[in-house]
Parts: sequence; structure tokens; C-alpha cells
Amino acid sequence: MRDDLPALAAEAFGYGYPLLSGLTAVERDVTTSPFNTFTHRRGLATPGPQSTNANVDLLHSTAQLDLSGGPLWLRVPATGGRYHVVQFIDAWTDNFAYVGSRSTGADEREYLLVPPGWAGREAPGAEIIRMPTMVATLIARFACDGPADLPTVNALQDGLSIERMYPQVPLDGLPAPQSGVPDDVLFFETLRRSLAAFPPSPAERRYQRRFGPLGLFERGNSPYTTIPRDVRNAMREGLERGRDALEEAATSEHASLVNGWTNDLHTFDYNLDYFEVGTMDTPEWTVPDRDQAHRMRAVAARTGLWGTHAYEAVHPTVHKSLTGERLTGTRSHTIRFDQPPPVAAQWSLALYDAPDSRLVPNELDRYAVGSHTPGLRTDPDGSVTVTIQHERPADEAAAANWLPAPAGGFRPVLWMYHPAPAVLHSEYRLPPVVPG
Repeated sequence: MRDDLPALAAEAFGYGYPLLSGLTAVERDVTTSPFNTFTHRRGLATPGPQSTNANVDLLHSTAQLDLSGGPLWLRVPATGGRYHVVQFIDAWTDNFAYVGSRSTGADEREYLLVPPGWAGREAPGAEIIRMPTMVATLIARFACDGPADLPTVNALQDGLSIERMYPQVPLDGLPAPQSGVPDDVLFFETLRRSLAAFPPSPAERRYQRRFGPLGLFERGNSPYTTIPRDVRNAMREGLERGRDALEEAATSEHASLVNGWTNDLHTFDYNLDYFEVGTMDTPEWTVPDRDQAHRMRAVAARTGLWGTHAYEAVHPTVHKSLTGERLTGTRSHTIRFDQPPPVAAQWSLALYDAPDSRLVPNELDRYAVGSHTPGLRTDPDGSVTVTIQHERPADEAAAANWLPAPAGGFRPVLWMYHPAPAVLHSEYRLPPVVPG
């Protein structure tokens, strides 16, 4: 047995974690909705166990794709200028395409999604998007201005469609690990099967060769059903090391602080190989080092699976006031925007309880204020002041911009969709939370 096997197994855990984490989410989804169909969230988020970090001004539609049966037609409806995006994510959790307001506009569009290695004909009237892996995820997001806007947005969701080019061809679905593999090395068996089903780019395949001694590229019967005890122990040790390292990285503070706000613009910049419509293959939005990209991808899968690049949306958060105190509803706080946050689409300041990050029940059923809030007050100098407190403010101007807080801890999140260059270049300074 090689002396470095535990270290190699730990590295393989971090490398393979995003792939298996994403596929686990895909498997969960297809138990309730088949591949190549959209599932829609029809209502706006409300307080409850499912409201953790929830978007309060968007409706989501999700589709898990299986292209093993051939290309798929995707139709996206005209949106009339409403903010929307369809995000494309491969099996490795890399964002490789975006269609929508920022990248392709508001008109109705048709796309031909083709599997790896496809060499078919052009598609008149449709743009081809090449999929890096046979399984992929689509997440469509539509802006929604409140309950009265739901019928319109639901109709847009219904305008999304996926059609198979060859509906008679059976689908492969997701690979399953071989039976008889001990539980403590099942991660590596699942990774072995998934690596074979969803090979990455040529550059990544060259990188993967280092994991050969772990048996991850063995074909046919699993090498882990008869694994020697010392090798099994070494791989189990590496698995534990890898998990510990990922947890440490996931809980470390990586983003810069501006007036107490945490804002990491480059969390999802780890895709280095596949860039279709709507993505930016530039040094600013790609990580130059492949090892660093793998670490970032693992942390992103652990802390924010399937998030978007910052050039599509950013959502900084703040945990402390200007004076360094943790935010609680025991006192009033204000956030004064000298000018509304610079975005090409829309912005909203949402509030979640702490530490659970759930929406807060309140008398207004208001969970955010922003560019689409009816009656939002703007001061004569163009500034916007948001009052955050538990009780309704007595002052009517403050009440118009009131964001209700719980009696206990809370944290605001500023959602900015299609942020302006000033945000992306860190020229826009987020205002502090000022205690009253």
C-alpha cells in the first residue's frame, strides 16, 4: 500500500464532492418529477422551515436534464422586459450558460441543447447550446412583484418547455453504485461510477490521473468489494480528513468586509473549461489555478449549491452594525442608501432571522423592501432609508420603508440582479447598518 493513500483519498473527496453533491440533488428531484420536465414553484416564499435564505421576489422553475437519449428543444417565452434568467449547470456544478434578460434579452427564444460529442446538423431558428455532461440542471428565475403578479409569472413559467428530439430512445438516468461495497468506502464507489458516466473536460481528465491508485478508474466490477483491510482503512482515514478539511474551508471567512457587509464576488468562478451563451470567459471571472478552482467548487457545493456568477446576481449579507454589535430586534436600525443600489434589473433588501436564516412572520407579510416595493419613499436627495425594527415605526415616512425584524437576532441580505459594473468592480460601497 502507498504511504500517501490517505492524503490522496482526502484530495479525491474534495475533488469529487461537488459531483456527488449535485447528483444527489438531481436524484432527489427526479423522484417527484421525471427528467426533461420543469417543476415550478408557483407561490412566493413565506416564513417556515423551507424559507431558509429564500428569494422573496423571484419564482423558480427547475428541470433536471438527461441527454443520453439525444438533443432537447428548450423554449423560453417572451417576458416583456421582466427580469428573468435560465441558468445551466453541468453535473460537476459548473455554470456554463445563462439565457435571459442580461444575456439574450426579453424575446421568445428557442434553443437546441445537444449532448457531449454531438455532431448533428444546425438547427434553423434555434441557438445550439453544447452541454458538457449527459446530465445537467436548469434553474429558471422570474421576477415577481407580489401576490397580484403571480398569475402573470405563472403563465411565464408555463411558457417554458422542453421537448425531446428522439422521444422513443430510452434514457440512461443516473449511475448506481455496485452492491456489496462496504459503507465506509461507498463514497469512492459512487464516485467511480459517476466519473465514468460524466467525464469532465480533457484538462480535467489529465488532472484526474493522480487518483488512479484509489481505483476510481477501474472498469467493470468494483474494486472495493474485495478491498484489502489496510487499503480500506487508509481510504476511510482519507475520507474523514477530506470531510474535515471541507468543513473548515466552508466555515472560514473568505469574502471582504465593507461596512460590515460580506460580499464575495467570485464564489462561482471555478468553471475553467466550458463557456456557452451568457458566460464570461475572461481573467476577471475565472480562477487561474486549477487546484484553487477545485477547492472553491467544493466549498460552493457545500455552502451554496447551484448559485450564479456575480455578474448575474450578487447577494451580500451583514451580521453586525456600524458599532460592531450583533443585529437584534431589541433596538431600531437604519440602512441609508445614498442612491438606490446600481443594478440593470432590480434590487431588494430582505431580512432573515439569525441563526436559522428564515423569513420572519410579521403584520405586513413584508419580507423585503426594494425597487418594486409599492410606496417606497425616496428622500429629496435621491437617497432611500430603510428602517429595521420589531415594532411598526410611529413616523409614517419610516413606516413606508419599514422592514419588520424579529424580536431576536436577524441578518439583512441585499439581493442585486444584473448588478452594474460599479458593484462588480467593488466601486459601490454598501452602507452600514446604523443602530438607533
